[in-house]
Amino acid sequence: MQLFYNPDIAAQDKTATFPKDESKHIVKVLRKKAGDILDITNGSGNFFKAEITSASPSGCTVRILEVTQENALPYKLHMAVAPTKLNDRYEWFLEKATEIGITEITPVICDHSERKVIKEDRYERILQSAMKQSLKAYIPKLNPAVTFSEFIELQKNFEGVKYIAHCEETLKYSLKQKLEPGGTNLILIGPEGDFSTSEIELALSASFTPVMLGSSRLRTETAAVVAVHSVAFINE
Repeated sequence: MQLFYNPDIAAQDKTATFPKDESKHIVKVLRKKAGDILDITNGSGNFFKAEITSASPSGCTVRILEVTQENALPYKLHMAVAPTKLNDRYEWFLEKATEIGITEITPVICDHSERKVIKEDRYERILQSAMKQSLKAYIPKLNPAVTFSEFIELQKNFEGVKYIAHCEETLKYSLKQKLEPGGTNLILIGPEGDFSTSEIELALSASFTPVMLGSSRLRTETAAVVAVHSVAFINE
């Protein structure tokens, strides 16, 4: 099954048109033609089966034949992860987190961050590609990058459990022992060089629980994927 993405289709729609980039891929690259059947998601929980009515590379049009509603994840997971020095490592995290299951992602710029600018459009394309590859009907929400202090302030009214995974030799709990099925979780993962002491103190004062992800010292992107998988595993 090959899945296509069109965020503009609503469950009640009878027809739809793909944007130019996706239309060009469908018609020019994959050589789809009128009468061919496509499997589509809108990234908001719907799968569509549709027939191409106009195979135009500037605006491929389809007729909706069937609509199904997929259940959302049985949990909510917001990962706040510092951008990595090497951009491809962060993109790897975005891809794997989408495949495993995640609801929201925020790049957080920290005191020790070596990368302070992100490519939001490219990150969105990574998420879309991973969603299609893993045949999911929901695309994670990608938030704009914010500083650590801004992020902590934004989460004052977060309705769930907040965690910060850091490497300092202070009191920490095992994440897997704290997680509960069906929960709403927010997990902070720091950059190479970890969070600064002042950032950890700020998070703790904002009711974040300090956690560890095992006995090994992990890279930022590895720690983030381990956290995502831990939440998914506890919900199986």
